[in-house]
Amino acid sequence: MNTQATIHSKLVSALNPILLQVDNESHLHSGPATESHFKVTAVAEVFDGMPAVKRHQRVYGSLAAELANGVHALALHLYSPAEWAQRQQTAPVSPQCRGGSKQA
Repeated sequence: MNTQATIHSKLVSALNPILLQVDNESHLHSGPATESHFKVTAVAEVFDGMPAVKRHQRVYGSLAAELANGVHALALHLYSPAEWAQRQQTAPVSPQCRGGSKQA
């Protein structure tokens, strides 16, 4: 199983999300395209009333092995169903990489 699929599988188990999208954004960053940079958008009832820090901690805990073994960056957009509706079901677009060989 590749890293993207592993992240997806672990978060489905940990969060029971209504919506889960895991995007490999490694190709947007310096160096060879690998499985090192991911964007996660998750909508789950478990996030209802949970502070943002606790949401992130829950995801980091679920993905500890991946974060220790190759995942360099993890952009997290974590919403309760009400927050997702309020955002009109859209997550922020990732900025362009400005590091390493892709600096302007």
